[in-house]
Order: sequence, then structure tokens, then C-alpha cells
Amino acid sequence: MPTLVNYCGDDELYHGSSLDLGRLYSIGSNVDVYYPPTKRARITAPFIFDRVQDRKPSIEVLPDECLFEIFRRLPSAKERTSCACVSKQWLMLLSSICKAEIERNTSSDDIEKISSNEDQDIEGDGYLTRCLEGKKATDVRLAAIAVGTSGRGGLGKLSIRGSNSVHGVTNRGLSAVARGCPSLRSLSLWDVSSIGDEGLSHIAKGCHMLEKLDLCQSSSITNKGLIAIAEGCPNLTTLNIESCSKIGNEGLQAIARFCPKLQSISIKDCPLVGDHGLSSLLSSASELSRVKLQALNITDFSLAVIGHYGKAITNLVLCGLKNVTERGFWVMGVAQGLQKLVSFSVTSCRGVTDASIEAMGKGCTNLKQMCLRKCCFVSDSGLVAFTKAAGSLESLQLEECNRVTQSGIIGALSNIKTKLKSLTLVKCMGIKDIDVEVSMLSPCESLRSLSIQNCPGFGSASMAMVGKLCPQIQNVDLTGLHGITDAGLLPLLENSVAGLVNMNLTGCWNLTDNIVSALARLHGGTLESLNLDGCWKITDASLLAIAHNCLLLNDLDVSKCAITDAGIAVLSGARQLSLQVLSLSGCSEVSSKSVPFLTKLGQTLLGLNLQSCNSIGSSTIELLMENLWRCDILA
Repeated sequence: MPTLVNYCGDDELYHGSSLDLGRLYSIGSNVDVYYPPTKRARITAPFIFDRVQDRKPSIEVLPDECLFEIFRRLPSAKERTSCACVSKQWLMLLSSICKAEIERNTSSDDIEKISSNEDQDIEGDGYLTRCLEGKKATDVRLAAIAVGTSGRGGLGKLSIRGSNSVHGVTNRGLSAVARGCPSLRSLSLWDVSSIGDEGLSHIAKGCHMLEKLDLCQSSSITNKGLIAIAEGCPNLTTLNIESCSKIGNEGLQAIARFCPKLQSISIKDCPLVGDHGLSSLLSSASELSRVKLQALNITDFSLAVIGHYGKAITNLVLCGLKNVTERGFWVMGVAQGLQKLVSFSVTSCRGVTDASIEAMGKGCTNLKQMCLRKCCFVSDSGLVAFTKAAGSLESLQLEECNRVTQSGIIGALSNIKTKLKSLTLVKCMGIKDIDVEVSMLSPCESLRSLSIQNCPGFGSASMAMVGKLCPQIQNVDLTGLHGITDAGLLPLLENSVAGLVNMNLTGCWNLTDNIVSALARLHGGTLESLNLDGCWKITDASLLAIAHNCLLLNDLDVSKCAITDAGIAVLSGARQLSLQVLSLSGCSEVSSKSVPFLTKLGQTLLGLNLQSCNSIGSSTIELLMENLWRCDILA
């Protein structure tokens, strides 16, 4: 290197030369380049610096073609990254060198030297990950990544989100990655309109090992770029395309022809994608197991293709398909091709009706997880028929399905009482308290998790019925059920023979200390998590019951409850209690007097929430942070 930098042969450090520290730093921080130690100048006399300050290093006179030939003959990646530190010109020139263009001298005289050289290139499998966001996303940083990672195991995953508005990422930066990182397996481009087909074409030519491509809001990428990827990256297994207005059927058809290993696709809000492109892809990809289609202009034909050719599909998500009718979902079910389907989620699709959902239940014989969101045409009869046909169902989630009532839920539980493990109801306005003779119904012994969130009609009568029907329940989430009272919740506590483990009562403001005392007494030996956020009638009495009975509790949330310093003192005095997370957000009665008790609890705490605790001063918070250095404190 001295020979390259100092043409005249001496060891002088020239002021203003290409090794000036200011120019080194201009490349930017946090880049993947090697910084060699700076050589200390031996000549310090001022008149000598004046004599040589206008002298330009002879190496700067060399054209890029000569520098290129020099750089590609450097023996190791370490020396190439050292040169990249010299100037932006050298960095960009080094990033233009492909791996195949680097000259390797492996003569018999050099074999022993190369094998013992610690600076030789590391031909890794691409285990390094780099993510550039916003202002950090520039061509210079991409060039530095391309040069710097080549000798350190290779770049395997690159994510670019947003771009610098002045000197943002362009096709040139992506081409540097393509030349220097042949080990790249995953590429994500989010909201980078300055990268187009040219950049993807470079990736296709240089990164044949690419397995995952994620394009989001890439308005400059068209079918041409996707076709190049298809032809150059036959190992592609995952393709995600979102809000790409210029990608359509032609690009998907190329993926279908050249990427036989495709296993997962997700296509959202691409107006040019239609039945022809999707049908080609779905019918050709024999290993396709995960499919997500959202807000596309497809019709019943595409769903018929899924039902016929989707023999390997295990996870299917359909959302906002406005042009798909009842017939499309019905045909998808009766085609009998989705035998391996395990998880199925449908959101805002008007084609999901009682008839079509029953057909899907019959056609998807191994279905274990079903989620219906905003399916306004599904009623009790369809739900009961579906659960009767889907005999393997283990998880059922209904969200904003307002035609489903309590009768439909009871019928569904009766049909899958030996398999169902989880039931979730969210914002189902049709569910209201009705009088049902519980003794006439057989219990659902398999149910372990019950989540009923923000269903205003679900009151104490419904809760009591569920408690008697589900004796093996362990995880309960009743967020936002304002109508639940102590009397309604008590049957669930008394009938749960397995022992409750997780209990979320957020926003159940009618509950009192009596039900918390019963919970602690009946399930203190199994309870691990309890959330009472917003239950403003809960006082220190509940903390006393918890301290005496709960042996395994590690997560407690009493935010916005009527808790005082005395309650915190009781908690800290419980020897068997080992809380890891405690939330006191909005507890205005908790003051700085609780500091000794919180410090004692802090021996096991990993998280403490003191937000909106206005009676605790900032100096007290700082003291707690110093004492509880292992604990994350929110204040």
C-alpha cells in the first residue's frame, strides 16, 4: 500500500492527499469497511508541509481502468476494504468489481502462504443481515456493504425501507450489491420509488441464490423487473408484492414458468393482477403452501383454481376480494383440492355466506384454524353447518360477524366439543343474553382458551352459561365486557377444574374485590397472569388476596385501579410472590412512599410501569432507575 499511495517512494504523509481523515469520514458511519491505523508523519516542520501541500499523489493521476486492474489483484478482502476507506471514488470503483473478476493467484508456491493468511477472503454462506432506513439508505452505504461484507461471511439479507430524498438509493447502489454479494438470499424494498427494473435485473444476474423477494410500494418496478428475477433466480421460494401498481399478470406468469420451488406468495393491492396471472401461478407451483390474496381484482375463477390445484396449500388468507361471489367460495370447497389446508382466514369478502362456508367445511377436512372477519352474511345456521362438517377444527375466531347469536355459538360448541381448543369472539353485536337451560347441553371438554372482546351484549347470563359448558378452560380474555358482574363470572371460576392460568379482565369495571378474592382463592395455585386494567372498583383488598394465595403469579396489571401505597406494601411482603412484570399506570394514590416496597419487589421485577402515577416525583423515578438497573421502568 505505501507504494500505491506514495509514488516517490518516501514515507511522507501528504496533506490533502486521498488518505486525509476528513475524506475517510465522509463516507459515513456504520458502514461495512475496514479502517486501517493512520500512519504518524515523521516530518513535522511547517515549511515542509508548505512545500508538498500542492503535490498531487501520482496514484490519483491513474485512470479508473488502471485502478480497477490494481484493485482486482489485491490478495484479500481486508485489503480491498482498506482501499474503500480512501475516498468515495475508490469505494464506488471497488463496488463495481464482481467476485468473478477478482484475480486469484493459487500457484503451488503460494498455496501454503494463502492457507496461513488470516486476511484471506471468507467464502461464507451469507449469514450477515443489513437494514437501511430513511436517510441512511444511500448508494454509498450500499456500496460499502457490498465491499465490506464480501470477506466477512457474505451478505444474506438486505432490507431497504424508505430512501434519502437528496442522495437516495438508486439502481446503481443495488447493482453494487448484485456484484459484490452473490450470497444474497433475501431482498426487501419498501417505499423505494427510485429503484426500478434495472436494479432488479442486476440482482437477477448477480444473486442467483435469492430465495425471498419483498416489494412494497415499488412504483417504478414493472413486469420487466419481475421477469428478470424469475429467469435469474430459480431458487425463489417466497414472493411478497404489495401496492406495486405496474406489476401484473405477465410478471406472475414468468414466476410460474421459472420458479418451481415457490412455497409462499402474498399479493396485496396490485390493480393489474388478475385471474390469468394468479391462475398460472397457482396451477404451476406444486410446492406452494402459503397463499395470501388481498384487495385484488380477481373473480370466482381464481378461487376455483385454488380449490382444484391447491393440494399443497396449508395456510390460506383471503381479504377484500370484492369481485368474488358465493359461487367462487362454494366451488373452492367442493373441488376437494384443499385437503392439506390447516389455517383459513377470510376478511371482508361478501361471497362468504351460509352455503359457501358449509361447502368449505366439507372440502377442507383437515382444517384446524378458522377465522372469519367482517363476514356479514354468515348467520347461525351457516356457522353450525360449518362446524358440523369441519370435524378437525381446533380454533374458531369470529370478528364483527353480527348475524351470529348466542344460539349459533352454543350449536358450534356442541358440534366440535371434542376438538375445539380456542374460541374467540370480537365485536359480535348479535350476541346477547338469552335464557338457556344449561343442563340440557353437553359440556365442551376440549376448550382451553376463551376470548370474548368488546361484545356489549355478552352479559352475566352468557358468562355463567359459558362457565358451566367449559370446565377445562385455562385462559380467559374478557376485554371490554362492561356488563359482566361478580355473580356472572363466579360460575366460570367455580366450574373450571383445570385451573385458570391467564386472566384478562381489562375494562370490566363492574367487578369488585369479591371476585378477585374468589379468583385468588380458587386458582391461586395455577394463576400466572392477571390483568385488571380499568377495573376502578378494585382496591388494596384484592392485592391482599393475591399476596396470600397466588404462588405462581408473574404478571400483574392493576392500572387505573384504586390501589394505594398500603397495597404495594402488602405485595412486597409476600414471600412466595415472584412478580416479573407489574403495571401501576394511572394509580394516582400510589406515591413516593412506595419506593422502599417497589425496591423490594424489584429483586425479581423485569418490567415496571409507573406512567401517569402523578404522586410519584421525577426524582423518585430516577432513584428507582438507579436501584432497579435490571428492570425496564416506564414513567
